[in-house]
Amino acid sequence: MTLQSRATGALHGLALGDALGMPTQMLSRPDITARYGPFLTGFHPAAPDHPLAAGMPAGAVTDDTEQALLLAELLLDRKGRVDAAELARRLVAWEDDMRARGSLDLLGPSTKRAVELVLAGTPVDEVGRYGTTNGAAMRIAPVGIAVPVAEPAVLVDRVVEASSLTHNTGVALAGAAAVAAAVSAGVDGASVPEAVEVAVSAARLAAGRGHWVAAADVAERIVWATGLVRGLTEAQVCERVYALVGTSLATQESVPAAFAVLAACPDDPWRAALLAASVGGDCDTIAAIAGAVGGACHGVDAFPADARETLARVNPTLQLDATAAALLELRGRT
Repeated sequence: MTLQSRATGALHGLALGDALGMPTQMLSRPDITARYGPFLTGFHPAAPDHPLAAGMPAGAVTDDTEQALLLAELLLDRKGRVDAAELARRLVAWEDDMRARGSLDLLGPSTKRAVELVLAGTPVDEVGRYGTTNGAAMRIAPVGIAVPVAEPAVLVDRVVEASSLTHNTGVALAGAAAVAAAVSAGVDGASVPEAVEVAVSAARLAAGRGHWVAAADVAERIVWATGLVRGLTEAQVCERVYALVGTSLATQESVPAAFAVLAACPDDPWRAALLAASVGGDCDTIAAIAGAVGGACHGVDAFPADARETLARVNPTLQLDATAAALLELRGRT
């Protein structure tokens, strides 16, 4: 399997997981089961009463994919580096565009607060000090493609550079580092279990960065959550993740939740994304993370061709193959 297949698999997995979770995001597990059955089997349009995605067609992506590609564009424009002020400007422009399109799926709470503070003149190194939610983790996959994990400290530095504007807390940086490291390991040829081990190490390294907040340890929760689902049926996995690991926007819930679902389906990233999109809560982000890591480990062909065709047809502006190839050119030079 080629590096290109793995890098493209990461971006396709992210977007596919995001699109699968679009109609189920912020719904409870019982509500999802009542509407769609115990597990999703493919894409669905959002229900007319959906709080965020009403009117969106089956296969449409959300802010998870769009912000990840926004970050990818910035990395490519700046030769692998991220300028915080420019990131803030692009996030503002992105939200303005989303509003113009009538979308309710706008900036998350941590990102919104940070961008408003930057625009009000607050120093860039201070605005992310309260950002604990999963926005950094959801958009970090391009850093994992662009930066090898052979030198973990360098990878964590790049994660901090890309994330601290909005999420400059140990818990959020640990979650983002876990995802980036797992994607990077997958691009290098790691299996899912190997990528999870790399993720845990990176989370431990990043936990000491940024501002301290009272929050559970991301690395330890990944270890616990992946062990929790061992030997369970798929239905039991969804119930345990929903009830015990947690599926909220909190980094210490949603990031371990994604790794738990991956651990339950280590050889099938499409199945992992389907399960992740079925667990409830912030399940578009959980499925996007699971899909990105699983896609990096297994390559783009691990996802059904018809699903990829639907994704491209519904979201014609996505340039996932080209973006992955360009990010790979940065790898080793960042």
